[in-house]
Amino acid sequence: MTAALVAGLLAGYGIAIPVGAVATYLVSLTARTSLRTGICAALGVATADGLYALVATLGGSALAAALRPVLVPLRWASALVLAALAVRGAVTAVRQYRDHRLATARATPPPPNPARAYLALLGITLLNPTTMIYFAALVLGTRATGPVNPLDQGVFVLAAFAASASWQLLLAGGGALLGRVLTGHRGRLVTALVSSGVILALGVRMLV
Repeated sequence: MTAALVAGLLAGYGIAIPVGAVATYLVSLTARTSLRTGICAALGVATADGLYALVATLGGSALAAALRPVLVPLRWASALVLAALAVRGAVTAVRQYRDHRLATARATPPPPNPARAYLALLGITLLNPTTMIYFAALVLGTRATGPVNPLDQGVFVLAAFAASASWQLLLAGGGALLGRVLTGHRGRLVTALVSSGVILALGVRMLV
């Protein structure tokens, strides 16, 4: 059980720690909204990682093989979603900045509530086939050394989820701190545009 726990923790941190488009969006979202919304969004990412760990543990090589034919469409879908998020974030930031400069009374779009943030980040992360292939490869490598009992499989999945959740929550906390520091309208505009640029670049990089 200890070996499965350590393996799950390492697997969860291994897929979560590299900062990509989803992590960048998570930090930006928390900075624009609240820590509560960021926590829910972080748990959405961790839930997707946990689900993929569970599916890979239960399905193994069959599921990894089934994903290969749809790998390119999934990658395109993920890139398009990220591009849409980047454009929407930049447009919203510019609109809010102009509204402040012109002192208009028009209401700005309400930020996503915690439930919507959770579902949005869950869906975005599930669109990333790399996570599934990553966990499938780890599970196959483990099974190659001998059979794995169901208890160890459950410990592995829970540990992977816990590791991913802890890292995503750390990112959300950083986003909340960033939001407190950069309270000015110009600071929020700059950080939103930088975040959108990074997300867009990472989405394009996913396709090349």
